[in-house]
Amino acid sequence: MKTDIKVEVDRLVADPRITDYDFWRSLKNVNNEIFHIANNNEPIPFDMIRWRAILKQARMRRGHA
Repeated sequence: MKTDIKVEVDRLVADPRITDYDFWRSLKNVNNEIFHIANNNEPIPFDMIRWRAILKQARMRRGHA
């Protein structure tokens, strides 16, 4: 699984069409959705956790924490 995340991060970071804003906005949207799901005491889908990790790592690799 960890290699899947690394492969996806590498792919996203290398894509010049994706802006730093796109990473920030997507991460914010995923975090907001996770918050709403958790607030309703529902199980958080593992794919959302995975995408949050991918977006965080890709954003950091682009130089923004």
